[in-house]
Amino acid sequence: MPLYEYVCDSCGCKFERLRSVAAADQACECPTCHSALAHRVLSRFATLRGGGNGNGDSSSSSGSCASCSASSCAHCHH
Repeated sequence: MPLYEYVCDSCGCKFERLRSVAAADQACECPTCHSALAHRVLSRFATLRGGGNGNGDSSSSSGSCASCSASSCAHCHH
């Protein structure tokens, strides 16, 4: 079952629920205030782009990673 993120319109609480795809947009109860006014929000997650080294960092076409200011980097091996 997928994990979905929700935000409560009453209290602003952010929470996650394991729900079927069919139930993803159905109303669910807020665990904090028990309101049924929670709505699903888009989740933020990390992805690897071309040139990534497998630990969440991806290299840019300039030859350095996002955590470097130099044109070569021991961290991302460029």
